[in-house]
Amino acid sequence: MLPFEKAQPVYVGARAIGVGNAFTAIADDATACFWNPAGLIQSQGVRIFGMNKFFGRSEYGFDPKGISYSYRQTGFAWGNKIALGTRSQDPDYSYYAVARQFGSYLSFGGSLKFQRRHPSRYYQVFGYNPSFDLAVLAKLSPNWKIGLLWQNEDLRLGIDRQTIGLAYQITLKRPNSDLIVSLDLEQDHSINGKSNTKTRMGFELPVSRFLQLRGGNSDGSWTTGVGLKCQFSSIIARVDYAWIGDTRTYRSHFISSEIAF
Repeated sequence: MLPFEKAQPVYVGARAIGVGNAFTAIADDATACFWNPAGLIQSQGVRIFGMNKFFGRSEYGFDPKGISYSYRQTGFAWGNKIALGTRSQDPDYSYYAVARQFGSYLSFGGSLKFQRRHPSRYYQVFGYNPSFDLAVLAKLSPNWKIGLLWQNEDLRLGIDRQTIGLAYQITLKRPNSDLIVSLDLEQDHSINGKSNTKTRMGFELPVSRFLQLRGGNSDGSWTTGVGLKCQFSSIIARVDYAWIGDTRTYRSHFISSEIAF
């Protein structure tokens, strides 16, 4: 089974892939409902995103999308991720997320996840096999953030997977050039009750206010990416590309876009 065929966030968003899928403590865009719903409060207004595996779709397809809305200390989001052409049954999940900020440095969030039957003759608002995520995001200092994510896969009381993420922002001399370095450590108990540790790390370097370069390593698979960001009055548009050298996913290319207003 490929990583994105489960109700977990890896491979959602080309920006996240570009930094090695180490996104739990960053989670500052519309993909936060997958990676860390507590991060929804890091931006205000509406964000809409979509992603596509644009090369080699005869092997499989993977097309997440979502929308988020945040106002003051509260955020809401819906997201869906679907894998096409894979062998697992119904790799189609919808997320409904909420977040709340407490004070200036701490937020909590959660997602309800539903598996959807695919294909279907009607739109499934929810689905079957409900599960949940719980999340925390804390700003330890002006430069340090820590994110915590607990994932459940079948609505029982146990936690199948937990992730701790760290993100450090380094202010460089050039304007609009804050380097972000991130690290995720994941403990996975979902396979036969055995514990399996996964390490993901990466960086994002803005080379101008329009262009960002990314690189990382996702549990042994190298990643790279680039992002283009433009602002028109109060509207911000971004297009991201990422490549990951995971042989299980045929060394895939992804592209995603987001608009915020």
